[in-house]
Amino acid sequence: MNIPREPHSSHGEPHSSHAGDLGRRVASRRTRLGLSWEDVAERAGSTPGFIAYVEEQMATPGIEFLVRLANALETTVQDLTGYTADLAPGGARAGYRARMEDIGEAECWELLDGHGVGRVAVEGRDGLMVIPVNYQVVDGDIVFMTAADSTLARASTSGVEVAFEEDHLDEAFSQGWSVLLVGPARTVSEETEVRRIKDAVHSAPWAGDGRDTVVTLSPRRVTGRRIQVPGAPSGTADPGLSRE
Repeated sequence: MNIPREPHSSHGEPHSSHAGDLGRRVASRRTRLGLSWEDVAERAGSTPGFIAYVEEQMATPGIEFLVRLANALETTVQDLTGYTADLAPGGARAGYRARMEDIGEAECWELLDGHGVGRVAVEGRDGLMVIPVNYQVVDGDIVFMTAADSTLARASTSGVEVAFEEDHLDEAFSQGWSVLLVGPARTVSEETEVRRIKDAVHSAPWAGDGRDTVVTLSPRRVTGRRIQVPGAPSGTADPGLSRE
């Protein structure tokens, strides 16, 4: 198999137009974890060049490598291959001896990771609505780009209070976390501030063009909760559990 030479940067997104769905998912997950090709290769028992090849070409690696790669990226083979992309989350059974933990405000901001996709709950013309949105953290505010005539934009003109939530589920171990921010939302109209915020936003709305209205949420309350399963990855082992 002819594996291409690595590009100059081992931290970037795949540059090749030949990248497949697997490669895009691997690159996205690696970037979200802040890992280089070298980091992933070391975790997966591979080489940086092959990780780059998987990201940039229509690669079809075997199941043994996919399992190692999924473990290296702290995810599952199903998620990497897109098997779960269209399935509603949360279908797995509850974890054994799971417990709920509060998450401190500082860690909540870390989990939000500066940008991503979450949900906004806002009062609309037909009652309460929950809207999926791209978001970005700018100077301690949550920033959304929306259409001028959207429910969120109309509500924000009066500084209405909204709730914003993002979560993450680990289906394999029936655990996950949720972060909730509550506070007033406002539509930004001052030209200099709009330009400053747009310059800081590096992810366009997934829903497409025509969403140029800037809305910010200034949280007055930031809370989070985590479902933790003893013994699961990233979890804290319960000293009361016996070892087999």
